[in-house]
Amino acid sequence: MTGPGPRGRQAAEDRVAPDSETLPAILAAIVESSDDAIVGKDLNGTIRTWNAGAERIFGYRAEEVIGLPITVVLPPDRFDEEAHILATLRRGGRIDHFETERVEKGGRRISVSVSVSPIKNARGEIVGGASVSRDISMQKQIEIVRQEMLAKEQEARAEAEAASRAKDAFLATLSHELRSPLSPILAWARLLRQGMLDAEKTERALETIERSARSQAQLIDDLLDISRIVSGKLRLQVRPVQLTTVIEAAIEVVRPAADAKNIRIQTALDTETGPIAGDPDRLQQVVWNLLSNATKFTPKGGRVQVALERVNSHVEIAVSDTGQGVPAEFLPHLFERFQQAETGPSRTHGGLGLGLAIVRHIVELHGGTVHAESPGAGNGTTITVKLPRMIFARTAGEIERRHPTLEALPAERNFPQLRDLRVLVVDDEPDSNEVVRTLLVSCGAEVRVAGSAAEGLRELERWTPDVLVSDIGMPGEDGYSFLGKVRARRGEIGSIPAVALTAYATTEDRVRIFSAGFQVHVVKPIDPSELVTVVASVARRLPGLAPP
Repeated sequence: MTGPGPRGRQAAEDRVAPDSETLPAILAAIVESSDDAIVGKDLNGTIRTWNAGAERIFGYRAEEVIGLPITVVLPPDRFDEEAHILATLRRGGRIDHFETERVEKGGRRISVSVSVSPIKNARGEIVGGASVSRDISMQKQIEIVRQEMLAKEQEARAEAEAASRAKDAFLATLSHELRSPLSPILAWARLLRQGMLDAEKTERALETIERSARSQAQLIDDLLDISRIVSGKLRLQVRPVQLTTVIEAAIEVVRPAADAKNIRIQTALDTETGPIAGDPDRLQQVVWNLLSNATKFTPKGGRVQVALERVNSHVEIAVSDTGQGVPAEFLPHLFERFQQAETGPSRTHGGLGLGLAIVRHIVELHGGTVHAESPGAGNGTTITVKLPRMIFARTAGEIERRHPTLEALPAERNFPQLRDLRVLVVDDEPDSNEVVRTLLVSCGAEVRVAGSAAEGLRELERWTPDVLVSDIGMPGEDGYSFLGKVRARRGEIGSIPAVALTAYATTEDRVRIFSAGFQVHVVKPIDPSELVTVVASVARRLPGLAPP
């Protein structure tokens, strides 16, 4: 058998590992060609070797740093790291992918990932360390950008969710505010068509219908104004205006509401302020909104003051009240759209939170400003409007005012009889209480009314009804809480059938209403025949149903 030929022997020799003379050269070439900074140092931290990668990353040539301490590339606040690294090397330990910072020759800080391994001599003694530093500045910048984008995305999502919640809350409030005045309008109108009212009740019905229609018309006007504001279509009919006339006209509109609460309206009007250029109707709307708010939030027997004076180049209208005041945390949001200090079914005062937003926009269209001050809860509020004495006329345009109309009402059918049935009605709205009471009494029921949850609970201690009819949205304590306390009582009181009468009509509202223990949900505006039928049904008074 013959051995390998010349070609075979040469191939075998090529596969033989390099000898001890060529290996260091190969390793040195690998180190020198690395993109990472590879630095050799002794156990005192003195630099002994410095590759081309270190020169590219740190900016120093080898001859500039060999013999210097490694701290030449450390920020002063990172010196403690080197003491820890040297201690680890002396113990024979390694450090892998330690993220830190280093400083290049020009003073710029660099983000690096550092790995350090011990170097041993021929006798196995640790004589130094090899440090490999990789520039991760780009990765860090990418991570920072990614984190910023993530934070912005989370912020945008939170804002979108908050906007969605605000929209849902506004729609629920809008539904409530529009249905509330509509309910007595339709109920009284249907009773009038049935001829069920005497002369006194007829006059009361017409007064309530007119008052409720005006309330609803104002809500719709506010919504139309906000729509014009958002679309930039709210325009002024500018001409010379005497503010004293505007203020006095607004006071006359608000005076009946103030008199009903025994609130004194005091004026201190400077008649020498002179005319300003403005839209008298819109300026009257501003003063009316401010006075209306002051009257609404001022308790009975309180005081509202209106002052007009000239201050340098502008005039000021200040409306002050002795009402409940504005919490300090809510003051910055007072003139924002759809903002109200109280939210939810148990809020004390109604409204959409649009009036002051409209005030601010109208005042700004006139070149003025508006701001509010309040010392705190129970100490009243002062809102001051500043208008320039002379402004340029703005674009004029006809502003269409539309008012809601009522469709023809369908003919009523015969109501079920509720003879000798006892019904307790709990609602904070007197008009609603009156029409429901009149309706049920006309069908033979014995009815008592309560203006709040607390009053309803007191009534239950004296009298046991067959049916409860309760509103949901009431100030202080809502209908959910009221019925919960009723259901917590033992005996006959705790099991009284209950009807929810409310303008909150979303799916979530209905689920919560039934979960709270109400048997039926009647949505405002009420249909008289529906309400009577529901009351008869829960009391088992309909034909074919067994008596309770």
